[in-house]
Amino acid sequence: MRPAISALAGLVLAGNFASAQPIDGRLKIIHDTATLRIAYRTNSPPFSYVDAQGRPVGYTVELCERVARSLEAHLSVRLAIKWIPVDERTRFEAMANETADMECGSTTVSLSRLKIVDFSSVVFAESTGVLVKSGRGFLLFDNMAGKNIGIIAGTTNARAVRDQLARRNLRATLVEFGDRREGIAALARGDVDGFASDKLVLLALARAANLQDATVLLPEDLSFEPFAIMLPRGDWAFRLAVNTGLARVFRSGEIIELYSKYLGDFGRGASNWAGVVFIFGGLPE
Repeated sequence: MRPAISALAGLVLAGNFASAQPIDGRLKIIHDTATLRIAYRTNSPPFSYVDAQGRPVGYTVELCERVARSLEAHLSVRLAIKWIPVDERTRFEAMANETADMECGSTTVSLSRLKIVDFSSVVFAESTGVLVKSGRGFLLFDNMAGKNIGIIAGTTNARAVRDQLARRNLRATLVEFGDRREGIAALARGDVDGFASDKLVLLALARAANLQDATVLLPEDLSFEPFAIMLPRGDWAFRLAVNTGLARVFRSGEIIELYSKYLGDFGRGASNWAGVVFIFGGLPE
């Protein structure tokens, strides 16, 4: 047998061997229990929130539901989804304690977070923005000098605001909130001059609070926020299975349907990086 043919035969055999490997790790648990445990954010529209009936909905939530169907085909089992509500703090605990198999919200991939959890391929790219009251003369982030800016403690958005203040040599008072809705309510009352979070989340929360005509989003992108599905650390086979499902959604064009359904109404509020994510999300087999 010629060397090239021998090498090709070896690759085929290796592929067949890999596909014949028994399911283990998290995939085996999911198969044996016929249950996929999905953690979701209740207050992160349009990515993850609850509808009027109390059901988890949103761009990332529905994306995870499609990944679940891909896992069903991979495991040849019908899966029930167990929904686990989490917040800014408990989302990491759910992964570290392995009480959930994946977290579907608006969580940014960062090097510090990769020390404690794993992530899927990037599913969206956002940026930190600041929402302010209309008619106050705030046109750029530099106008926030000497003002009160609301942030959520421990988030990448809070870090971005601090970094931007330091980089621009500006001083401002940062007011920490435990929840985004608390921050939006404080902005509406005038307790803070601006509230910082992910841009689309700010627009969605302002709309939900009927503040879209009373507020404006400052135009600058204060950070790069690559969103991904958070996974427990150390299970490459499960991560590969999740990424395989994601790639098929991106390659098929289904991702455009999800974008239009949940994000399309926000127009230019969306990140300039979203199109790049859609191009590179469809990893080839």
